[in-house]
Amino acid sequence: MKNVLFFLSLFALSIQAFSQEFKLKGKVTENGLPLEEASVYVKSSGEGTLTDSEGNYSLFLEKGTYTIVFSFGNQKSRQVVLDSDQMVNMDLGGAEETLEEVFLSSIRVNAQSPITYSNLTNEEIEDRNLGQDIPVLMSYMPNVVTTSDAGAGVGYTGIRVRGSDATRVNVTINGIPYNDAESQGTFWVNLGDFASSVENLQLQRGVGTSTNGAGAFGASLNILTDSYKKEAQAEIANSIGSYNTFKHTAKFSTGLIDDHWEFAGRASKIRSDGYIDRASSDLKSYFLQGSYVNENTLVKALGFGGSERTYQAWYGIDKETLENDRTFNPAGIYTDENGNTRFYDNQTDNYKQDHYQLLWNQDYGKSWSSNVAFHYTYGRGYYEEYNEDADLVEFGMEPFVAGGEEVTTSDIVGTKWLDNHFFGSVFSLNYQNANWDVTLGGGWNRYEGDHFGEVLYTRFARNNDPYEPYYFNQAEKNDFNIYGKANFAITEKLAGYADLQLRTISYETDGLLDDQTRFLNDDNFSFFNPKAGLTYEFNPGNQVYFSYARAHREPSRNDYENGDPEPEELNDFELGWRYKKTAVEINTNLYYMDYRNQLVLTGGIDDVGAFIRANSGNSYRLGLEVDAAVRLSDKFSIRPNISLSRNKNVEFVSTFNGELVEYGDTDISYSPEIVAGNILSYMPSDGLELNLFTKYVGEQYMSNVEAENSKLDSYFVNDLNIQYTWKKAWLFRELVLTGLLNNIFGEEYVSNGYYYTFDIPNEDLPSGVQTLDGAGYYPQATTNFLLGLTLKL
Repeated sequence: MKNVLFFLSLFALSIQAFSQEFKLKGKVTENGLPLEEASVYVKSSGEGTLTDSEGNYSLFLEKGTYTIVFSFGNQKSRQVVLDSDQMVNMDLGGAEETLEEVFLSSIRVNAQSPITYSNLTNEEIEDRNLGQDIPVLMSYMPNVVTTSDAGAGVGYTGIRVRGSDATRVNVTINGIPYNDAESQGTFWVNLGDFASSVENLQLQRGVGTSTNGAGAFGASLNILTDSYKKEAQAEIANSIGSYNTFKHTAKFSTGLIDDHWEFAGRASKIRSDGYIDRASSDLKSYFLQGSYVNENTLVKALGFGGSERTYQAWYGIDKETLENDRTFNPAGIYTDENGNTRFYDNQTDNYKQDHYQLLWNQDYGKSWSSNVAFHYTYGRGYYEEYNEDADLVEFGMEPFVAGGEEVTTSDIVGTKWLDNHFFGSVFSLNYQNANWDVTLGGGWNRYEGDHFGEVLYTRFARNNDPYEPYYFNQAEKNDFNIYGKANFAITEKLAGYADLQLRTISYETDGLLDDQTRFLNDDNFSFFNPKAGLTYEFNPGNQVYFSYARAHREPSRNDYENGDPEPEELNDFELGWRYKKTAVEINTNLYYMDYRNQLVLTGGIDDVGAFIRANSGNSYRLGLEVDAAVRLSDKFSIRPNISLSRNKNVEFVSTFNGELVEYGDTDISYSPEIVAGNILSYMPSDGLELNLFTKYVGEQYMSNVEAENSKLDSYFVNDLNIQYTWKKAWLFRELVLTGLLNNIFGEEYVSNGYYYTFDIPNEDLPSGVQTLDGAGYYPQATTNFLLGLTLKL
């Protein structure tokens, strides 16, 4: 309570204080068209803002002479003598692209590309960056659904785009693959508070443009980490909130030393008890960066990573428990010698991950530039689990005789380990002039991973030798891709896009799994992924585009463990219209994604909460996406989005009661037909901003057979975000107070779950088998809050 009172008192004091400043405002355009999210900042201090949907900006600065930089991939600057309120407009047409923004130019797209995308800037991230993971911060983007195992956005979180799960979202950090090479998932819990080191991100829905790493089947997420700073600065950010949630962050930058060198870093700690019982998280992370820059060269060396310790919360609960005790967590439950129900204290997941990147961008002049990057990731960790009445043989131990009876089971505490290395290089060469933008690029990446388990304790049996694994298997994966793509002018109004990628993969495994079966695999794939499109501009601010893309994707490790999977193929058709005027921006997109052998989620999960997938034959996703930004006045704006879709398995066949059953056309699991959102923004005064975030997700099935008890109900949630920025506060460059009230109406909703079936003998059935089914649920938090204070020097 004392901490809350401190925040409220400081907020009240800050509103009363102010300093005399002048207002610098204007509009940023490119060839006469307004530019949204262009950067406008003071060169000496880095203090700045972004333009709104109309290209307008405003800055409050004290009297003085400033060099103002206008940047949107390219940049221009202008010196301003500020001794009164002034208006300065800037057109960036014909300006040269900066080295900092070129880093991701080989895999990112812009409004001239026939690709469906959305951007999220660091300013938008900062509004709500109080400890929740990146997927939660992205939850209000078009056709995005997010979920949290612990219920409140800290710990394990997940994301789905167009109904496709996180294994289909190809994530790159500075152009380097982040998805786990084997599981193909992304585990943001390993990089706690990574959002505090993100400059901006771009989410491409559908196949998107060619990039490094596994092929995208739902979306591509391209993240750019912090840019170098020209002036020295520091930042301390702390937040507190519901469920004993705390975040502590410290950042610094030396600014450019001798106009060429910059060193920066961040250290963070996040702790939360979670909404679900015992679903605690203890996350530590770091980010270090050294940069060298001159007129034509930018070199960055980065090291970042983190460690996580979370109490397991991936088991979910059944329907009856959901109705009567929705925060119950069955993880670690067992019965002691006296028959009492207990929970194992150390039923935890523990993992460390360190990333190292060396990035080199070179501008050769005369339209040529290149990017080369080398990377290495080391990950290691385990989860510990109490197994009640476990089969000794599955833990590599022999049954024994005690008291004249054979003992085949025991209570066992075991750990399952993963120790892996991921390394490689990505590269691209770019040529750009008035009519052509051509990129040749590619990458080679190798993964080496060991999977093994150890027995720490047995109640009745005799342990193996210390640290002797009861299972061990190795995996190796090589991934090579090369691509060429071009945007080119066909006529003054018509532009073309072509993109060809060749990708080869080899994946080998050998050794025992945790159930003592041998896991032997040796697969090789070669995929050719062509893409093409057209963009036609009727007039400034009004264009249409069409694109076709083919993508292939190899099965994941879990797919191999759970069956005999085939690789997937996707043909993606996108038809879009973009409209941009002074106060209104509309993006409309119609898509058709036609799959062959799509690996759809069956609804089931394995023993570590990973979702089980299976090939579904033919399937498709047909949808309409609309998002807009409307400026109602100088103080009000809205940013609605809605996605309507039809997601179907064609002539789906599955086993029920021991027989193959033809279900016809069924809904694809975890694919709601309606996903909608809105951001209502109100700025009553300079420095004070209020945002109301709204999200609606329609009902969805967790199975592919449309079983009624596998249905998740629709939900509608609202979050309120308040932020006050006090510039030149006492000794600080900025003092920022942030409040976030999540789920303000206390909606009791479930955003994720699983559906399972199992067979039991039944002599009344001809097959002798009866299938029973059920569901598990991951309830999300009701009303909860976060408060943050950021001090910028």
